[in-house]
Amino acid sequence: MGSLSTILRHPDELYPLLKLKIAINKAQKQIPLEPNLAFCYTMLHKVSKSFSLVIQQLGTELRNAVCVFYLILRALDTVEDDTSVAVEIKLPILIAFHRHIYDGDWHFSCGTKEYKVLMDQFHHVSAAFLELEKGYQEAIEDITKRMGEGMAKFICKEVETVDDYDEYCHYAAGLVGLGLSKIFMASELEMLTPDWKHNSNSTGLFLQKTNIIKDYLEDINEIPKSRMFWPREIWGKYVDKLEDFKNEENATKAVQCLNEMVTNALIHVEDCLKSLASLRDPAIFQSCAIPQIVAIGTLALCYNNVQVFRGVVRLRRGLIAKIIDRTKTMDDVYGVFCDFSCMLQSKVDKNDPNAVITLNRLETIKKVCRDNGVLHKRKTYVKDEAQSKDVFIIMLVLLLAIVVMYLKANHCK
Repeated sequence: MGSLSTILRHPDELYPLLKLKIAINKAQKQIPLEPNLAFCYTMLHKVSKSFSLVIQQLGTELRNAVCVFYLILRALDTVEDDTSVAVEIKLPILIAFHRHIYDGDWHFSCGTKEYKVLMDQFHHVSAAFLELEKGYQEAIEDITKRMGEGMAKFICKEVETVDDYDEYCHYAAGLVGLGLSKIFMASELEMLTPDWKHNSNSTGLFLQKTNIIKDYLEDINEIPKSRMFWPREIWGKYVDKLEDFKNEENATKAVQCLNEMVTNALIHVEDCLKSLASLRDPAIFQSCAIPQIVAIGTLALCYNNVQVFRGVVRLRRGLIAKIIDRTKTMDDVYGVFCDFSCMLQSKVDKNDPNAVITLNRLETIKKVCRDNGVLHKRKTYVKDEAQSKDVFIIMLVLLLAIVVMYLKANHCK
């Protein structure tokens, strides 16, 4: 649930953490009895607890479709990510993956831990896919086909330019945004807006770029061979080889490059906010909003932070719990995006080569939030030290009261 020291520093996160723990336990108890769906939901919880929780809020039919869609793309991604699989074996699997999902006997052993289980027992996912309505199947097949072809293209191609970077992120995640929009439309719970394709793609690019940034060390240390998607057009300004950022003597250049990567990702925020604002169904809205908020929060944490090149950088579990608990409306989204933009803005060094561009993008984001959200009626919870101290004092007083009552009771005996 979180370390005691972290909870003591952020006592206002204790209640959301407890609520999150209860919600996760409840979700686990709601796993369907049907064997194929049972496997899918159990596996979903193992590969992504946070995503598993947010889709549990969806109606049964839509929830099943999104669960299966996620696992199919996770399996496809597992094939792409496994650097131990020879390229000549990997390419035809990626290209034909959209056909394999119709084959109840197909499986391919690759990946590690829970991902290997997913691949070895993929027949459960295929069987669940074949039980979905035709509209869901068509949307999933189309996206799987396009994503597999795109991944195959970049197996043999380096990410050299920023255009290459955007294209790869489109195949890896932009298509996920498009696919989810199609699934939502097939459910008849959402209507597509004129700019849905552009905005849905941007939501995927924003999430993917955030993951690529924060996963630098994990990806560069991948065994037997690293796979990196930072574009040479950006990192080549700072070092000769991308792995040079791991060296202590390159810390300043590493952080400057990191800041440019974060600044690039911020391009997509306005489209993400437009996409979220167009959603009508509360459960769909929450399931889409939470990952976007976690992404902007992660970027704020990564910005100007050399730890990205030294270890793991991620949001506190308690803060994520608070985000899940308090994200109900679009006003909440505008508020927290504004909060994290302010947090990121406070970290900008005016001597950074991209400081002006970064600050301009953050001001644009804050203006969108101010113009559309009711920010003056809410309190920030991203970085509210005074509130945390007040809650801590209240908890301390209550704890002392309990101790005093306990001592008095024992004394009376």
